[in-house]
Amino acid sequence: MQRVPSIRISEANTMPVNAGGDFVLYWMTAFRRRGWNFSLQRAVEWARALQKPLVILEALRCDYPWASDRLHAFILEGMKDNLRCFDNSPALYFPFVESKKGEGKGLLEALGSYACVVVGDDCPAFFLPRMIAAAGRVLKVKLEIVDGNGLLPLEAGDRVFTTAYSFRRFLQKNLPEHLDHLPAEDPLAGLSLPLLTALPRAIMTRWGPASTDALNAVPEFLSALPINHQVPAVSTRGGSEPAQKALRSFLREDLHPYPMVRNHPDDDGASGLSPYLHFGHLSVHQVVAEVIDREERTPERLGVKATGKRAGWWGMSEGAEAFLDQLITWRELGFNMCSRREDYDRFESLPDWALKDLLDHAGDIRPYVYSLEAFEAAKTHDPLWNAAQMQLLQEGRMHNYLRMLWGKKILEWSPSPQEALAVMIELNNKYALDGRDPNSYTGIFWVLGRYDRPWFPQRPVFGKIRYMSSRSTLRKVRVEEYLQRYRENSG
Repeated sequence: MQRVPSIRISEANTMPVNAGGDFVLYWMTAFRRRGWNFSLQRAVEWARALQKPLVILEALRCDYPWASDRLHAFILEGMKDNLRCFDNSPALYFPFVESKKGEGKGLLEALGSYACVVVGDDCPAFFLPRMIAAAGRVLKVKLEIVDGNGLLPLEAGDRVFTTAYSFRRFLQKNLPEHLDHLPAEDPLAGLSLPLLTALPRAIMTRWGPASTDALNAVPEFLSALPINHQVPAVSTRGGSEPAQKALRSFLREDLHPYPMVRNHPDDDGASGLSPYLHFGHLSVHQVVAEVIDREERTPERLGVKATGKRAGWWGMSEGAEAFLDQLITWRELGFNMCSRREDYDRFESLPDWALKDLLDHAGDIRPYVYSLEAFEAAKTHDPLWNAAQMQLLQEGRMHNYLRMLWGKKILEWSPSPQEALAVMIELNNKYALDGRDPNSYTGIFWVLGRYDRPWFPQRPVFGKIRYMSSRSTLRKVRVEEYLQRYRENSG
């Protein structure tokens, strides 16, 4: 097993390693899985070097932003899968779920007092960077965080990229060396470590492991939590097992036709992997490795000239090229932004030309103006927009092409561009399983001009921001069955 590349490891505090501690602690927050996990692999390295047991803490608080039955259930299903995955392994897995606000306060610090070193996940978005920084301040041992977000390590990007083309060209120049350093498929395979059968009594007495009802996301358990019960759980199940099934199904059935069907809502040809990538139930490294294997390519046979073009560099089929461009270029573009700009989710982070256009046209008359409540309830004049919003409400997802239209219409029908941004963030983060993610912010801010260019002619409200209409969408893509399905479901 290769060592975790040093470019992916950083220190979140300046405390020393405690070689006399009882165990190595992996604090699992963003990469919630056993396999293809650089953070777990790094924790294994420490455990082997110190010849100490390995403890894995996966905790779920109840006061994170937009906490709801939907998000909680998806995460809990993943924890249940992890309990199975780590059973009879060389590591002790400890799932903890708060039943009331603040119940988990002090748990990490207490576990850290027994630990030699703590290894955490390095994720640049949502509340996770603040949580890591706070942990670094209270832990009395070294806290390392490990970047397993994408194929390109976050530190390897030398600037904030402002276009997909420039980032794609950079990737094509720099990715090959990182493809030689993938995470281990199973960091625990064949591992021999001292075994720990239980955590210290002081820990277990105050913070017991998650109950069966919690890990099964039993409705009665969820209903007693101080979270939003107006956003119900959805049929899409969380966890590594359904993530693997979704990946296999996509590669087998939908990879080849992907570029022909992905934009057509009736065909529903998207991969469906986004929620699993967001919650860390699936690794992008595994997805790419399996696409490369399926296409019978090797890193040595990749394109040698970095042209920045969307297709051709991988030397794969049209479907694989199109999918990898979405999975790598567009997804990791968002991680690049979030890791290098703390204001990635604020209106002022937009490009200067877009800011000027939006503000210059802020006073333009809107053809319709809707409140957040009307948008949320899918009560607009536009049946296609309403259908997209109903899919988000009911399923926690939205067709990728319609997501762009959805955002453009919110911009057009809001009193100001700032209010449009607030509506998009609120609805996406509240209802989408893959909300709160760097990739989500890429899509939201693309609506307002990020990663785009000026378009002509200028239009009211939009200025030179790219315009989209439901009428042109109805001409371009197949939506008849989609409209029927979500119109019926809307009651």
